[in-house]
Amino acid sequence: MLTSYPQEHGPRTGETIVFLHGANMGGWTWLPQIELLSERHLLTPDLPGYASRAGERWPGLAGAADDIADRIRRDAVAGRAHVVGLSLGGFVAVHLLHRHPELVRSATVTGVALAGYSRAERVLIRPQVPLWQRRWYWWLQALPFGIPPDSREVFVDSATAASAQTNRAMFAEVAASGMPVGPFAYAGPVLAVSGQRESASIRRGFEPLQERLPQLQTWMAPGMHHPWSAEDPALFSAMVVSMADTGCWPDADARGRTV
Repeated sequence: MLTSYPQEHGPRTGETIVFLHGANMGGWTWLPQIELLSERHLLTPDLPGYASRAGERWPGLAGAADDIADRIRRDAVAGRAHVVGLSLGGFVAVHLLHRHPELVRSATVTGVALAGYSRAERVLIRPQVPLWQRRWYWWLQALPFGIPPDSREVFVDSATAASAQTNRAMFAEVAASGMPVGPFAYAGPVLAVSGQRESASIRRGFEPLQERLPQLQTWMAPGMHHPWSAEDPALFSAMVVSMADTGCWPDADARGRTV
């Protein structure tokens, strides 16, 4: 089992920000944000089935959202938090909005294909799922993911920790869209982001989310790839702080269209 990294950071004052990591990763991936936001109270939990919790069964997106809800009630200041999710973490954040709206102050999600992956993407990715437990596969991914040399060992350890069952179940769920069923009661600020160099499936996910959350703001991060929290930590952190402090990101069109 992968070593558990600290999952709570900064002074227990102000308003908590919770960061939810992508698939096959862990809370350690938010180290750049932890350094840049050292004056904030942050939670960077490992999702069930991943990293230090790889021995647990993947509970599905709804179950993962319930797990994070319990963590917010227990550890966030005043039992509420701003929620930031990347990729799989973004799917979990959307389910958290749907199931536990009273716990969320604001939400920022990036790299979330809420309209599902295209048929071509599913055909391309599905045969790779068994390779997600192979170390050589993730060593090859480290460079295009922008993982610095001193973090590549933990990147590979984290990526290969999830079970084959978790990998299959998670991919089947998100490839089909992963959008919760039924109306949302959440009325707070929401921002959905796509890196400019990401697949078009991410941008296609904006429309179905906005149909359910009309207050949605959207933004395309210029020049960015999927894991852009590591690609440009300063810009990513500025976006997070803006959403937490003001409920909007000045570079996003307030009417919800992609800029």
